[in-house]
Amino acid sequence: MPALGLISASSLFFNFLLIWVWCVNGSVHEYNGVSFTSKGNAFVVHGGSEGLYSSVLTQNESATSGVSFIKFERIRFRRPKEAAKSGSGFVQAIVFEVEDRESIGGSAYGGQRAVCCTSDLAKLGVCSQGEIIHRPSTKNPGWPQVLGVSFNGDDITATLPPKTIQITETGMYNLYFIHCDPNLKELVIEGKTIWKNPMGYLPGRMAPLMQFYGFMSLGFVILGIFWFSQYARFWREVLQMQNWITLVIGLGMFEMAFWYFDNAEFNDTGIRPTGITIWAVTFGTVKRCIARLIILMVSMGYGVVRPTLGGLTSKVIMLGGTFLLASEVLEIVENVGAINDLSGNARLFLVLPVALLDAFIIIWIFKSLSKTLNKLQAKRMMAKLDIYRKFTNALAVTVIVSVGWVCYELYFKSTDVYNERWQSAWIIPAFWQVLSFSLLCVICVLWAPSQNSTRYAYSEDSSEEFDKEDTLTLIKPSQKALSKDVGSSPEAKSVVSSNGDLSGDLEEDKTE
Repeated sequence: MPALGLISASSLFFNFLLIWVWCVNGSVHEYNGVSFTSKGNAFVVHGGSEGLYSSVLTQNESATSGVSFIKFERIRFRRPKEAAKSGSGFVQAIVFEVEDRESIGGSAYGGQRAVCCTSDLAKLGVCSQGEIIHRPSTKNPGWPQVLGVSFNGDDITATLPPKTIQITETGMYNLYFIHCDPNLKELVIEGKTIWKNPMGYLPGRMAPLMQFYGFMSLGFVILGIFWFSQYARFWREVLQMQNWITLVIGLGMFEMAFWYFDNAEFNDTGIRPTGITIWAVTFGTVKRCIARLIILMVSMGYGVVRPTLGGLTSKVIMLGGTFLLASEVLEIVENVGAINDLSGNARLFLVLPVALLDAFIIIWIFKSLSKTLNKLQAKRMMAKLDIYRKFTNALAVTVIVSVGWVCYELYFKSTDVYNERWQSAWIIPAFWQVLSFSLLCVICVLWAPSQNSTRYAYSEDSSEEFDKEDTLTLIKPSQKALSKDVGSSPEAKSVVSSNGDLSGDLEEDKTE
């Protein structure tokens, strides 16, 4: 019953996440009754942040294939009837490049940067009261771009005129909707904005990933051809572990293909295909979970020095299920329909369980490998020992490289708070894909099906034989027992010399 309750709770949480991400689109940012929040002396709604490349000039000026822009469509602000009695109100939208962030706002207000122009600043002629404080960009004349709309009389809604802002400089652009009137604190926004790059609607920091997943799909196809050809040639010699490796390769093929189609569809329509993304995330999560369990079971010697895992089976399954659930939730929230970065606290809350489980699995793997290597060395199974040593070296290199890359990733994100290095941010997720694929290739080479595959399998007879040899080498007969045996044997008496020493022939026989 507790297990059923846990499964039900997990299912409800998973469904909640699906419903939440289903309403979030990609480069088409929709605002369905989003409320303004108080920031300093302003009320703000974050409209989006994306890396955009500059427009590419084409011979046909009417063509939009090479144009990069941000388009405002049907942006409408709605206020309650009570607020309409206060008269007119003013709402603005500001678009700026991240390098011009210091040109937005003025002195501190209430511990935060003041965004709205106060009466004191208005008297100095610096700005207009009730509007956003901003200064022209020194790098890009005409920026930031500021749009505004006013409520007329007691109108409940105000509509922002349609506007398309063409992007002429490559950069990370931010959009905020802001008002400075406390009477409009219950104001909500409706409508959408469309963000487009020269080659499509795919956000700038995700654009290189589509080509990357294409190359990764090709890599999995080449690996699959090698593995399945070996599998077909020596199918009579295939081990259970090699069947699991085949499953991992198949899942990897589907994962890379779905990621490629996900990015291609996103690039064409501007709306991230939720169904394809969920399939890509699920295939990837299942692949990583099974791969870790395979490595753990192989490290324990399953199918090599022991026929079963015994009492550890339930623990391994429980660990795998927990890792699968935690990874699935993290990947769904990070990828399904999401473009803007998660807040630090939310991401830490989701990343921490996966990181702890991963660390626990790695520690368990190396402890198990140490025991298995000792058993193989004690039993003098040299063929198995050689392949396990290579397997251990590959895992050790992978872990060392992973730790180094994690340190670099932390440094990268800590020094890039405003996503100014967005053009190279795609390398971070791509590296993990390349690293896991490289380890899978090493495993496929070490454990590829061949005519000698059975020599790596568990054999009860050979195990017993090695146990007997180990026992004989550990037992050392005492000198007293040896002399007694020699003295009582008629044949032995004939080869004993006058001083009681054994003859050379008897010594050679005993040595053998």
